[in-house]
Amino acid sequence: MDRLLLFFRLIRPLFLLGGLLVYALGVGIADYLGQEIDWGIYLLGQAWVTTLQLCTHFLNEYFNAPDDEQNRNRTLFSGGSGAVGEGRLPRRSVLLFALTCLTILASLTVLCIAQFGSQPVAYLIMTLGFLGAFFYSVPPLRLESSGYGELTTSILVAILVPAFAFVLQRGELHRLLPMTTFPLAFYHLAMMIAIEFPDYAADLKTGKQTLLVRMGWKNGFLVHNISILAAYLLVALSFSFGLPRSVAFAALLTLPFGLLQVWQMWRIAGGKKPSWQGLTLNAVIGFGALAYMMAFAFWTG
Repeated sequence: MDRLLLFFRLIRPLFLLGGLLVYALGVGIADYLGQEIDWGIYLLGQAWVTTLQLCTHFLNEYFNAPDDEQNRNRTLFSGGSGAVGEGRLPRRSVLLFALTCLTILASLTVLCIAQFGSQPVAYLIMTLGFLGAFFYSVPPLRLESSGYGELTTSILVAILVPAFAFVLQRGELHRLLPMTTFPLAFYHLAMMIAIEFPDYAADLKTGKQTLLVRMGWKNGFLVHNISILAAYLLVALSFSFGLPRSVAFAALLTLPFGLLQVWQMWRIAGGKKPSWQGLTLNAVIGFGALAYMMAFAFWTG
């Protein structure tokens, strides 16, 4: 039972839920445009995305386990899962999980090619998604230690996954995609920065060059807050260019999460004792709420 609970922690189920939400958002846009949904293709595409997420989680845990052991500010969403190490799951088991998922992903890719037919945009997204996810933690690139991993992940999660889901149903791109996903990408970037703050000291100690380490914590506060505000400004701008009123209104309902996030950052920047659990939890909930509300608006519109 203990090993089962550790494995549950290892897969980071809340992050998997995020993948379900952004994928549903892409299909929701297709549904809003009157496209009849192919549920078999929906499930196959979602299986591919979720398996890729699991590969990323396992590889990240394997390559970061030594550094994560030195982190004393671990939260539910930062500093690794805490499931790997002495007395817990061994690293070699995590590597085996990763290799198993990569094998499943390869099988799903073959199945996707057989089912999707001529879908060059979908295959391009799959290729970019795999490269970005695989090299997020894996040497020699290790994007997470280059300062580019956060931006790559935000583009992958908030833009490419919804676009992939949409293209599988519609067969082409549409202007509603950037109107919806660009604000989401800015919020996701802010979430990534917030999640890195508890790890800042450990990352400095181990020489892990995350985006936050590269730009410094003072600039991190600024970029985080600007990204949050940019997300909602883009929603307003997208509305003026044709984003449905119901979607824009649904997105703006999540503004309190964004403002709370900015307020928490201001307090920390002003010297207040940080609540890392609260900061990271609100960041994840805010992103999830934004994705959910927009998806809900499209599906019910």
